Amino acid sequence: MRVVIAPDSFKGSIAAAEAAAALAAGWRAVRPGDEVVCVPLADGGEGALDVLAAAVSGARWHQERVTGPAGQPVDCEWLELPGGVAAVELARASGLPLLARPDPLGAQTTGLGQVIGRALDTGARQVTIALGGSASTDGGTGALAALGARFLDAAGAPLRPGGGALRDLAAVDLAGLRPAPRGGVSCLSDVRAPLLGPAGAAAVFGPQKGASPAQVALLEDGLARLARCLGGDPAAAGAGAAGGTGYGFAAAWGAQIEPGAEQLSRLAGLDQALAGAGLVITGEGRYDETSGTGKVAGTVFAAAAAARVPAALVAGQVAAAPPATVPWALGLADLAGGAGPALADPGHWLTQAGRDLAARISPGRGAR
Repeated sequence: MRVVIAPDSFKGSIAAAEAAAALAAGWRAVRPGDEVVCVPLADGGEGALDVLAAAVSGARWHQERVTGPAGQPVDCEWLELPGGVAAVELARASGLPLLARPDPLGAQTTGLGQVIGRALDTGARQVTIALGGSASTDGGTGALAALGARFLDAAGAPLRPGGGALRDLAAVDLAGLRPAPRGGVSCLSDVRAPLLGPAGAAAVFGPQKGASPAQVALLEDGLARLARCLGGDPAAAGAGAAGGTGYGFAAAWGAQIEPGAEQLSRLAGLDQALAGAGLVITGEGRYDETSGTGKVAGTVFAAAAAARVPAALVAGQVAAAPPATVPWALGLADLAGGAGPALADPGHWLTQAGRDLAARISPGRGAR
């Protein structure tokens, strides 16, 4: 049997490629005669550049020193793809793991704009931005300011960095904003959230970045001010991605917001790998009700259904029932006897999950 293993990273625990390798090792230990194909994936957040580097022949890595989310210097890699395409990952410049402690009001996206500027300096004619993993809720203003935009208070003074400063926003000056590259800008999003409202950037993702209810209200007010000044479509799907960075780049730079998991799955060759397969295994750190809305697992399930390939799920925690078309689901926390042990040694428990699935699933007969 041909088995395709196509997981996302298990956030904060193990990268997608390592997760795929561990699942594959467990499967092969029980069924050494099967053909196992690993297709590690990402949804537009962390790991997107690793997927592109593995999938695109001729990709070249670059590294820049930029301003991190707390204003500290960080080293940020970006990827040069054939045809003058620069791929950057927000999380590498402005991601939550780069903070010693959450700073929901002060965290900034300045470094993202700096790395994009360096890529343009090398001659990039098109830019792809993987949005996930942001530390901030600044609407992308830090990044746009690094590219020449000005965000001003009522006295005409530039705002300080961070989403908390947007409560004082009175005007936006785009006269000095660096032109977008002629080949265009695409933002890969792992969510479909709008900028504002109960399903928006501040309300849904602010608490994940340490924001209290009062801080969420302040951030919401700031983003609403930004929308009034900048225009565009704050209700667009994905506008709320990365603390509103999707909205900022769409409104100021004409960026197209695209579902990251679908785009990266296409580039990684998931459909080709599924051709003739008897099973696909996908996974992520936590499978919940959001996993079917732009995440890797939901994207793989849809591709598997289209290809008429049975699917199985392995997640750190399974907090929602997968679709009826996915009859096998394993939680690493259940296997390990708790989330703590699973997080402490994810490779071991992923290997065990691979072994368990291989023992349960028989070609042509399903679960045993």
